[in-house]
Amino acid sequence: MRLTTRSWRDEQGWVSPRAEGFDSVDVKQLAPDVLDDQVGIRAERTAAEPPAGAPPSGLAQLSRPLRAVTGAAVAFCLVGTVAHLLMVCLYVAPVNPVSQRYSKQIDAWIDPLFDQNWQLFAPEPQSANWQISARTMYAGPGGRPQVSSWFDLTALDNAAIRHDVFPSHTAQNTLRRAWTAYVGAFGAGDQADSSWAVLVRDYLRNIAVDRVEAHRSGAVESIQLRVVTQPIAAQPVPGGPRPARPAAEIRDLPWWKVPS
Repeated sequence: MRLTTRSWRDEQGWVSPRAEGFDSVDVKQLAPDVLDDQVGIRAERTAAEPPAGAPPSGLAQLSRPLRAVTGAAVAFCLVGTVAHLLMVCLYVAPVNPVSQRYSKQIDAWIDPLFDQNWQLFAPEPQSANWQISARTMYAGPGGRPQVSSWFDLTALDNAAIRHDVFPSHTAQNTLRRAWTAYVGAFGAGDQADSSWAVLVRDYLRNIAVDRVEAHRSGAVESIQLRVVTQPIAAQPVPGGPRPARPAAEIRDLPWWKVPS
């Protein structure tokens, strides 16, 4: 195809622009810069058009069933994201008729993986620091049980976030929230009296096993946790004596069998 124009004269003489590969266009008494702009626009449009017989790109190259599956997956992810955000908002929001009516459904969705320990507009400050350690039991030579030394899980979390400008929310809260959930379900004892208590116990055990196995080799048949609770001292009164540091509480949990 060819660009045809009506000849016109400028200060330099007769000019008849010719170009190939563009649609025909008539140019009547146009300045050279305007003509260049129109030719450039035509070139961009022609270059943007895919050549005849070119294979389709993007989703168009997928078969119809595969496009339907892809669309359904995207829609499912969007609906799931919106539902999750809605559940979290209802969980942390102040008590309202909607959260009261659907409290069972909201708790079942949030606990234990997305558990929160704060309320919107009313945060719950931490009143103690916990040091959680674990040791494992495994069968040694001759089938005799062997017990490992204590492994500090809290120190592992602290090392992961120390000097980190953007510390991981998971490293900060997963183990700590699992322990506070255990205390809330069991209190001062260790006997599960509900399915929720069993779920929380298994959740805490699995977190400890995963972290021990990631840093120590060997099979783990049973695991035991030790939790040292150090209450946070009150702020001193201006001009008064500094309050004594509260005594730490040590709690050893029972041995838990690790599923194979």
